[in-house]
This record gives sequence, structure tokens and C-alpha cells, in this order.
Amino acid sequence: MSFMVKFCGAAGTVTGSCYWVRTDSCQFLVDCGMFQGSKTIKELNYGEFPFDPTKIDFVLLTHAHTDHAGLLPKLVKHGYTGPIYMTDGSRDLLTYMLPDSAFIQEMEVDRLNRRNRQRGRPEVETIYDHDDVSNCLNAVRIVEYDTWNDLGTVRARYWNAGHILGAASIELEVDLGGKKPETVKMLFSGDIGPDDKLFHPDPEAPTSMDYLFCESTYGGRRRQDPTPEVRREVLAKEINDALSAGGALVIPSFAVERTQELLLDLSVLLKNGEIPCVPVFIDSPLAIKVTSVFAEHAGELEDINAGRSPFSHPSFHFTETVDQSKAIARFSEGVIIMAASGMCDAGRIRHHLKNHLWRPQSTVLLVGYQAEGTLGWMLEQGKKMVKIQGEEIRVRARIRTIDTYSGHADGDGLLEWIKGRLPVNRVLFLTHGNEHALAAMREGALALGLPEDKVIVPNLDDDYDLLALEKGPREAKAIRRIKPEVVGKPDWHNDLAELTLDIRSQLDHVTDDQARDELLHNLHDALAAYKTHQAKSRGDSGGRRQGHKQDQGHRQDHSHKRHHRRR
Repeated sequence: MSFMVKFCGAAGTVTGSCYWVRTDSCQFLVDCGMFQGSKTIKELNYGEFPFDPTKIDFVLLTHAHTDHAGLLPKLVKHGYTGPIYMTDGSRDLLTYMLPDSAFIQEMEVDRLNRRNRQRGRPEVETIYDHDDVSNCLNAVRIVEYDTWNDLGTVRARYWNAGHILGAASIELEVDLGGKKPETVKMLFSGDIGPDDKLFHPDPEAPTSMDYLFCESTYGGRRRQDPTPEVRREVLAKEINDALSAGGALVIPSFAVERTQELLLDLSVLLKNGEIPCVPVFIDSPLAIKVTSVFAEHAGELEDINAGRSPFSHPSFHFTETVDQSKAIARFSEGVIIMAASGMCDAGRIRHHLKNHLWRPQSTVLLVGYQAEGTLGWMLEQGKKMVKIQGEEIRVRARIRTIDTYSGHADGDGLLEWIKGRLPVNRVLFLTHGNEHALAAMREGALALGLPEDKVIVPNLDDDYDLLALEKGPREAKAIRRIKPEVVGKPDWHNDLAELTLDIRSQLDHVTDDQARDELLHNLHDALAAYKTHQAKSRGDSGGRRQGHKQDQGHRQDHSHKRHHRRR
């Protein structure tokens, strides 16, 4: 009898959620998300799946966020023909989100291929196109909350997760068959929202699971979830401070949920006169379409007064076309600009950041989680120089962060959610978090009384025999796509960009050409020493002699130019 689960994403990192579950009678996926963060981790989106899509029987989706649903069209493109189960809220969001994802890929790949042609490099293809998206959406099957769905040897029930519209935790009863028929219970948390979150009721889920899979996004972080009044007070202070500085306020905002939450609070603040009546641009075609979905589902959402349009105000300007977006650049002050993406890694927000990061009067307000290696994370870390679309930008704008709009429960909230699911009869798996968050969650789970060998933090591509785990700790099988130590961390691309920016910054601060020449000369010497070291380690004496001649010639040429300038 076989019962296996492979962690194909969101293991040791926050993005790319995908669990591959197999029994003797079926195999299925929970989520099929896109990786976000460093270039190394994002390259996994272009590679082969660690499973055969043609052999998957069905897919269960927790919610519509890109890191949980973004690779569903790729799955269909590579041969998957089965159903994809999700709530109607998730379906309505993906109807707009997946075509937008395909469009962004086309734009980015066109830009990349222009550079590749100039550099003599091979061209790349998009992960999927609009036809793949259409085929994917045709495979969607709607499920209701709190209702069992019979899927052969598996029964699935969706519970409200309190995260975004349509988000769910998924409870499973899996019939393993065999001589002594056994049914095991599994629960996949999806992303868990905080208590008292705007729009949604508190998360719900059953107790007494055999296997519990829990997200850890904010593990180890404590947050005071505010009342609506306090939340709006915090937002109002940030807006008033930003506008009084004489510049613009730029808000990188996730198109789904975060934009709608901000619009609701902005409309209240404007109507109450708590912030100046300035233009508010919502510069994201996707966010505009998603806002219409929220308006259609207004009757299902909390915190919205019946009979009024919750996301409207005369100051709101929804810009859909490229020309409308470009026109926003004429405003250098007295304006609020919201644009996707929330982590600043794609979309129109990058153009607005290019226009405002260098302005000391402007303010950038981060209002959501920033995955390591993204541009938003770099800004949050206080980087003074960043690269956007190949251009170096000096960061002079004020960078502010608030977490009062988080769609995730904090560390204490996640542990309370686990506590409410107890007992966990066999194993708790902790996923969807960075190294520090996962370690904090594991420590917290042990404090709840769970045995040490029953709390597992898997690495990416770990493959567990769940039945063997009952006999004691077992090392997971793994055919790895990348090394665990680079998952969820900044990579060499980030290091190279930072080094390049540091060199440029140092050159700009040096007072004369002689000092600049000396700096560049030292850098060339360091590269020459490295190449010599590499040649020695290979025992490549011929390469060593050739490298020495080239480096010596380069230094002599560089010295000649320097001497010529001094004369």
C-alpha cells in the first residue's frame, strides 16, 4: 500500500505552493502555484514539473493568489486534462488574473528576447499563453463551502480560510484501500487570514486530523490586529505625512484584496475629511477588473454597507490604457498612486517607482508581504540603489511599511489555528515560509505539546512515504531541481546587481579620475587573482599562462589610458 506526498513548492520558501499526493488508486495536486522571488527560484516556473501532468487525476485549489494558482495553465499546456476544483470566488478572480498573467509574461518575454538577440543568446518562450488560460478555465469545477465532494477514493470539503475572496482550507478523507481498508484524514491550510479581517469571517476548519499541512508565512512575527478605526487612523497618518512632504504617495498594492481594502478605507477617509481630497489613481487593469468581482460579491462580504457602492469616490481614477497610465507621470506631488504588483516585481508599479524613487519628497508605502529577492524586499531592507528594467535608480524617497492590511494571520494566530485543530494524530508539516518563520513555527508547535518527530519542515522536492513515517522519522526521498540552501534566499543575481550598484556608487563619490582609475585597477587585479586561483585549482597551467598574458595586457592598456588622461 502506497501513500506519498511530494512538496513541489512553498517548502523553505513562501511561493510556488504545490503538493503532489499519490495513493495506489489515484494521484492529485493541491495547488499549482507560481514561484516568485529571486531569478533562481523564478526559473523553476520555466522548467519541467517534478511529476507527469498527464497522470494527475484532479487538482484542488485553495485560492486564487498567483503563488497558489499561477501555473495551472502550464499544467494544462503540458497535458493535464482533468478537473480543477475551486470555489466560485476563486473562479471569478482567476477569470481575470490568469489572462493578466499571460499578458505580463508576453510583455516580459518580448523585452527579454530583445536583449537576448542583442547579446547573441537564445530566445525564450512564455510559460503559457492565452489559449492555455482558456483551456484551464474550461477545466474549472465549482465547489461549495462546508459540502463534501466525492472524487472516487477521495472526499474533499472546503472550509473558509478568511484570507481572500474564495479562499479555503481543504479537508480530505483518503481511502487507501488494501486488505484492511483505511481512511486517513488530511487538512491543507491554504493561507490563513487573521481574525477580524476586512470582508471575511474568521477562519474555520475541522479538528483531529491525521496529517496537517500548515502555512508559516508570518511565523515568529507578532502583530496587533487593529480595529477598522485604528487601521484607518494608521493609513490616514501615512497619507498625511506623505502629502505634507510635498511629493507623491506611491503604493505598490496587490491587485486582489489589498487594493479593494485600501479603496474602501480611502473612500471613508475622504468622505470624513480625514485626508486631503487629492487624485487617487488605481493604475492596474487587473485590480480594476478584480474590484468589479468584489462588487459583484458584495452581498457575501462583511464590512460593506448594503445599498452603496463600496469602492467608489469622485477622487478615484481607474486607469486602464497605457496612455492613461503614462499621463500619471505629469503629477509629481499631491497625488496617490496605487499600482500592481505588491512586491514590485512586475507590472506598472515599476514605471511609477522609476519616476518617484529618486525624489526625496515622494513616499513609497509598502502594504504587504515582500518575498526575499523581490524589488519590494530590497526597498524594505533599505537599499539605497536599485535596478529597474536595467536602469540604476538612487533611492531618495521615503520608504514606509505598514502591516495593518495583512491577509495572513501572524505567528501567534497561526499557532492558535493549529491549536484549534488538535489533536494531530500523525504528522504536522510546516510549509509556505522562509527559514526563520519555519523555525519559529516549529518551536511554537512543539510548545503546544506535539512530539518532536511529528513536526516536519520539508525542503523543496522532499517526497515522503506517509505510512513509513508512522514507524519513526524517515529521511525524505528527493530528486531536487535546486539545492535547498538557495531556496527562498537572494541569489547571485541579487548579489551581482548589488555589487554593480555599489561600484557605481563608489565611483560617483570618488573625487577625481586618478582615484577612480585606482579603484577599477584594484577590481581588475581581484578578478585576475580569482582567475589565477581557478586555473591552479584545475591544474590548467596553459590557461594560467594565457590568462596572465591577457590580464597583464589589459592592465598595461588601462595604465596607458590613465597616464594619457593625466597628461
